[in-house]
Amino acid sequence: MMDTIIKNALLINEAQKFKASVWIKDNIIYKILRDANDKSYPRDAIIINAENKLLIPGVIDDQVHFRDPGLSKKADFYTESRAAAAGGVTSVMDMPNTSPQTTTIAELDKKFEMGREKSLVNYSFYFGATNENIEEIKKLDPEKVCGLKVFMGASTGNMLVDNPESLERIFAEAPVLVATHCEDETLIQKNSLLYKEKYGDDIPISCHPEIRSEEVCYLSSSLAVKLAKKHNTRLHILHLSTARELSLFDANIPPEEKKITAEVCVHHLWFSDKDYEKQGTKIKWNPAIKTEKDRDELLEGLKNNLLDVVATDHAPHLEEEKNNSYFKAPSGGPLVQHSLLVMLELAEQGKIELETIVEKMCHAPARLFKIKNRGFIRESYMADLTLIDPDRRYKVTKNNILYKCGWSPFEETEFSNSISKTFVNGRKVFDEGKLIEAGSGMALEFDRGTSLNKRYKY
Repeated sequence: MMDTIIKNALLINEAQKFKASVWIKDNIIYKILRDANDKSYPRDAIIINAENKLLIPGVIDDQVHFRDPGLSKKADFYTESRAAAAGGVTSVMDMPNTSPQTTTIAELDKKFEMGREKSLVNYSFYFGATNENIEEIKKLDPEKVCGLKVFMGASTGNMLVDNPESLERIFAEAPVLVATHCEDETLIQKNSLLYKEKYGDDIPISCHPEIRSEEVCYLSSSLAVKLAKKHNTRLHILHLSTARELSLFDANIPPEEKKITAEVCVHHLWFSDKDYEKQGTKIKWNPAIKTEKDRDELLEGLKNNLLDVVATDHAPHLEEEKNNSYFKAPSGGPLVQHSLLVMLELAEQGKIELETIVEKMCHAPARLFKIKNRGFIRESYMADLTLIDPDRRYKVTKNNILYKCGWSPFEETEFSNSISKTFVNGRKVFDEGKLIEAGSGMALEFDRGTSLNKRYKY
């Protein structure tokens, strides 16, 4: 690899904005050149003019469903990692509810091999908890596996962990970070029956946040917090959707020191229940998109550090699957190509600072998952970088959507910024609308040591 100089960019990094050039050598950020006249780099280096552009660390998305293996008609690791790269996302953490499910060490090993073969971006994989697989969970390597996914709400197959004894053992004995989907299944079923009695099978999509209500979420997330405090577990609650749940978290602790952290997803920061009329089942997610008040308070919770990470829960389904009645339409949608653009648009609207976006999408995931040498623009760190053009608008159309499913809830939305270039491990993989498949992602590594979860020094 020839040395590359990203010249005269405006860096947004570690709560600072400053103009500098970044020298990439092999896979790493070799040097940050703050002096515009510094010509210490090789004369034959590749020069990228980044004048008037923003340079940030590559986005780390801690929750994606790339559907491999077994569900590849919807998506696969190759197609979705391409979409991620086009969106400025350089690392992803993929979920275990595939086919077969990632609930054994053997299946986990297969997924890492798949990542090596297919992914344009860096990757790790969650292991899936069940009511019965605690002995497999105890074998996980904290330095190689991002976390353990526990579905405390509806899931596919046997991945709903609803046995109180199993939950206690998981929270007490898991050797890695425990990440939870929190919705109370008993109350979901009760609400579903009530609405089915009222509407039959033709339940309006606008009822989704009433069936998967604030109470559904709070009952489950408060239980997860209770278990984590009891067992001193490193807990990360995924996709918060209600203002009420913010009361469960502490804003006064740096993310790397928190034992209990929380994520919010871009769709819960952008849409509200008023959008169901236009978008229909295309914005059916679990947990459900809720009120404008919830949306606005989640954004405030993010800015006030009650919430730690912005992610996507990227979960593609075919368009014909989504265009169905309430119970038949699956929950989830594709987001990873447009998540950074959504957050940048919120900044354009004056709702969040650019520095906060970088903190929540780049720095904080690296800190709280303890990812080695990524998530920051620092010398000797891996050169995962995203260059943003704030002067070129970007409209989402069928022609530029890279998801295998071929649709987006943001179709016909015009964003104020565009992704100019994306670098993964020092290699340019996306450049002005074109993918460059000249390299591959690496498995993320975690600086956690080998002791059990409850003994971690977070």
